[in-house]
Amino acid sequence: MGIAERREREKGERRRAILACAKGLVLQRGVEKISMADIAQAAELSKATLYLYFPSKEAIFSDICEESARGFLELLQATAQEGGSGMEALRRLWRGYEKLFGNGDEMIVNFQVRCYLDTWLPADPREGKIKSPHVGAIVKAIYGMIEQCKAEGLFDPRLDCADAARLILSLFSTIMGNAARLPAEARRPRAMLSEMTRTFQIVIRGFAREGVEHSRLSLEGAA
Repeated sequence: MGIAERREREKGERRRAILACAKGLVLQRGVEKISMADIAQAAELSKATLYLYFPSKEAIFSDICEESARGFLELLQATAQEGGSGMEALRRLWRGYEKLFGNGDEMIVNFQVRCYLDTWLPADPREGKIKSPHVGAIVKAIYGMIEQCKAEGLFDPRLDCADAARLILSLFSTIMGNAARLPAEARRPRAMLSEMTRTFQIVIRGFAREGVEHSRLSLEGAA
């Protein structure tokens, strides 16, 4: 390994360490109460060194958001190739979320950071207000799944797909916002995930066209 290659690797490791420290601070204090000085201290760096890697705490939070959103979007794009109905796509969406963010800490960090950066969230995916390209793509993907379910006759033909996508994000954000206010020792990751699953299921069934059996809208489809 050459000197330049080793330096790039070390730089990448340092960046990841900084992001990990920032995530820990988000869990402890919340996004609004963190400064660059706090992050530098947690990472055992001088502020000057920290600024060599990130120009602001917003840049750090953006990297956290983009890293998780990119991973989730890649999973969605991979499973989208499987085709199938809109309801099957929604099931894959939820299974993917459970796989990547089943840890309660990861859910709390990502929701807090995302809402801090994208103050318009939940936003209409048609209005272009979401700053993060990966988060915007995820919201559009959810919009498309709802639209497909509507076209296939599962969802009420009067349903506004943008409103439906916003409602899903709003409910999840509320649950995670409440969880973030709890002391760390009082958080129960599996309980939070179960609550989000129940909420998502209730919302999906609320979108149903009259006469559609609720069993057709179950999130517990074949893996």
